[in-house]
Amino acid sequence: MRQVTESDSELECRNRLARAQRGDETAFAQLTDPYRRELQLHCYRILASLQDAEDLLQETLLAAWRGLEQFEGRSSLRAWLYTIATNRCLNALRDRDRRPQVIHSAENYTEVSWLEPYPDQLLEGIADAAPGPEARFEAKESVALAFVSGLQHLAPRQRAVLVLRDVLGFHAEEVAEMLATTPASVNSALQRARGALEARVPARRERLGVPKADRELVARFADAFQRDDIDAVVALLAEDAVVSMPPQPEWHRGRDAVATFLRERRRRRAAPWRFVACGANGQPAYAYYILTDGRWERSGIFVIGVRDGGIGSITRFHDDGLLARFGVPKTL
Repeated sequence: MRQVTESDSELECRNRLARAQRGDETAFAQLTDPYRRELQLHCYRILASLQDAEDLLQETLLAAWRGLEQFEGRSSLRAWLYTIATNRCLNALRDRDRRPQVIHSAENYTEVSWLEPYPDQLLEGIADAAPGPEARFEAKESVALAFVSGLQHLAPRQRAVLVLRDVLGFHAEEVAEMLATTPASVNSALQRARGALEARVPARRERLGVPKADRELVARFADAFQRDDIDAVVALLAEDAVVSMPPQPEWHRGRDAVATFLRERRRRRAAPWRFVACGANGQPAYAYYILTDGRWERSGIFVIGVRDGGIGSITRFHDDGLLARFGVPKTL
């Protein structure tokens, strides 16, 4: 049997491309399906919304299908698809004019009200993939809630440049072609974006590859939280732990502030709750269920960040239908 070589693979791709350009939808799907998940994740990083990312992925594929005859192969198909996806995201940002909300407090925090969690099951096959040679962030690090939230504080074009260069590892010349600008402009935007992001998300502040000791810490935290043992919960928090609840404009920072908030919430919630482990953004996460009329009903999800040997962040999202993508049941 003749060994399959790289040239055979390239020939097959060219044949599929030719068929797709003649209107063969099956051939188009064969060409683009390998990139669907990474393109959706790319849109999510820029937009911070799973629903928006799903919508923009469909827009990207539709635009690619309609414009496939113009694809001349000067860049790779993957780079061409990223060009379409990135520019669609930038158009969406211009149309929506989303800006983080300022929360007036002693430190004037800003909250990304449209932030949504991303199911780990959608990261399979891409989260551990090696990025390009010029990438600065590990794949798992760049899906963390803190990272994605930090990106939202950048100007849209800076955001796109940083993701394309430092997350995906495209060269400056490639990014310049994608954004119809110059390599010098790309490098300038990248330096500004790096500085702004570092000010909000210090490098590797929260660990994502959770080691055994931290997994045990998270398990103890979840157990105490589920039992409403607030003292035990607070004892496991980092000194500057943060609780946030997008899209609500509410933010609590520091053990004392978080303890006060949790005790008040416990007082207002009469029914017990249960936690079910799941995964979001490469971080530990728990769907929580509230006992309602004798039945445990899914109510929301907590995404946990770990740093400095303690629980560094608790981000709560209410279940508005989003949790159906996380593989957890609606009722227990």
